[in-house]
Amino acid sequence: MPPSKATQALVAERRAKLLKLRIAGISFHDQRVLDLGYESRGHASKDLLRALKDHREEEAAAVDVYRQQENERLDALLEAAWPRATKPSPVFDKEGMVVGEELDMRAVDTVLRLMDRRAKLNGLDMPVKTEVTGADGGPLQLGSATSAELEALIGISEGSPTPDDAAPVPTAGEPDDGAP
Repeated sequence: MPPSKATQALVAERRAKLLKLRIAGISFHDQRVLDLGYESRGHASKDLLRALKDHREEEAAAVDVYRQQENERLDALLEAAWPRATKPSPVFDKEGMVVGEELDMRAVDTVLRLMDRRAKLNGLDMPVKTEVTGADGGPLQLGSATSAELEALIGISEGSPTPDDAAPVPTAGEPDDGAP
């Protein structure tokens, strides 16, 4: 038999208080956790995990509803654009004579963008693998840098001038000969 609404309300209140304690950095070993009515620290820990799991399931359900609604909208838009993107239309000359047929390329582009959006929404695309390499495609050289070097690099990346624009900042592992 499921717990009564009163019991569910008490559990929810206790979990909320436990969560507030944990957010405040209070350990499960603190007496205030047991003062909430838990039999042991282990029970409090398991209850918090249950609460987090329940919350994740609620969020996942809401995301599923949103995804379904978006897919239905994409279906309606795709249904409207598909005929113009797949059925050639006549092309007329200046006198109004049919000189050929061609697809509506704007409709084709719209269909492709809708398909791309659907793939992103449903996670159909494979992740893109990227790799950071060093000079000439070799391994990236890591090393230590002074705070001045780091500030100069940050300034370069933000487009602001460095304290000494004439002097390049040596990268880690690169000798600094002091020449401008």
